[in-house]
Amino acid sequence: MTHVFHRAPSHNYPTAVKGEGVYVFDGAGKKYLDACGGAAVSCLGHSNKEVEAAIQAQMKKVSFAHSGFFTNEPMEELADFLVRKAPGDLDQVYFVSGGSEAVEAALKLARQFFVEKGQMSRTRYISRRQSYHGNTIGALSAGGNEWRKEPYAPLLMPVKLISPCYAYRGQKEGESEFEFGQRVANELEHEILAAGPENICAFICEPVVGATLGAVPAVDGYFTRIREICDIYGVLLILDEVMCGMGRTGTLFACEQEAVEPDILVTAKGLGAGYQPIGAMLVSKEIYGEIVSGSGFFQHGHTYMGHPLACAASLAVQLYMEKNKLLENVLTRGVELEKELTLAFSDHPSIGDIRGRGLFYGLELVKDRSTKDPFDPALKIHGRIKAAAMDAGLMCYPMGGTIDGRRGDHVLLAPPFIIDRNHIDEIVGKLKIAIDMALTSI
Repeated sequence: MTHVFHRAPSHNYPTAVKGEGVYVFDGAGKKYLDACGGAAVSCLGHSNKEVEAAIQAQMKKVSFAHSGFFTNEPMEELADFLVRKAPGDLDQVYFVSGGSEAVEAALKLARQFFVEKGQMSRTRYISRRQSYHGNTIGALSAGGNEWRKEPYAPLLMPVKLISPCYAYRGQKEGESEFEFGQRVANELEHEILAAGPENICAFICEPVVGATLGAVPAVDGYFTRIREICDIYGVLLILDEVMCGMGRTGTLFACEQEAVEPDILVTAKGLGAGYQPIGAMLVSKEIYGEIVSGSGFFQHGHTYMGHPLACAASLAVQLYMEKNKLLENVLTRGVELEKELTLAFSDHPSIGDIRGRGLFYGLELVKDRSTKDPFDPALKIHGRIKAAAMDAGLMCYPMGGTIDGRRGDHVLLAPPFIIDRNHIDEIVGKLKIAIDMALTSI
């Protein structure tokens, strides 16, 4: 009997009692390799002593100082670190407690930016189908995860959705990757013109689409065209790096690999690596300057923003990554992971696509490789794989609704940045056991 309102109340969850490196142990002593970081969160694995020490040291100073009264040292130091590393002219950092809060802040700031400029008609946003930006009302509105949105549809603000840059299913026969990318990017211009440029605040998207689509990077040239369109029509570009950022794809910010600079960037998950709840919104000089020279006040806020313990933990995470050259390990192990996934699954009759970047990979399941037809959603293949993987001692992140919110299944992998070569073999070996076990049970 539990009094906890769990995500799935009917599910019987094992109790996590210890984390050690890349492994989590339950109350029965069973060991699980955390190949998904929970939800791409635990990029340093578990029980990192340097991060623990930083949290303890901050607790001896001040554990909470409300941002309406004080700034605090770890918040200032973490902001300085992020701005030094950030692309373009991202110059100010607004700290919150997670990804959904960061997206809410970005949407509201985009609106207030245009209010300050006197462009009051800019009230609308554009996003992409099969995206995910969070579970609060504004963030859910901005996303394209139809399964999550459906029960709350009457409560959500209208957001126009364009096609994702999803080459596996979107690229036409005879069309090059570049041509495909330009075609789907140009949908943004079409929607801006249809709505009237004077009515659009921002376009929001993930540089590498995470949980909803399964680690899908854009093709070359796509984001260059997106940035160009936004500039032509004065629309802000918000990049959601909550899942794909903070080193997950091999660079600290995922957009570095696209050679594009956003107006607003949001991040979380790997920012604090799960040691404390934290998220952040990074803002350009122009946007910040408009607020400062206008009303002088961002009409938004949360009680725990800039929490000293969260910022101290996050700064320790980032400094540990830098000191131990973990971004290099992400790139090295990412190449190995891709190779081993290809060896294990490229000829698998039910794996249609293997995609990703760095230590962020997805495998899409299909009933028929030649037609790309998905399995019947009623089979809940993704749920079967998750259960089989847990039985095998592997944490992975399967999801359903890959294609349109209802059809399609994929498995997402986002292991800690500290993995070594042996962990790659264990991940791929156990994943193959789990997938085959799940498929033989249907």
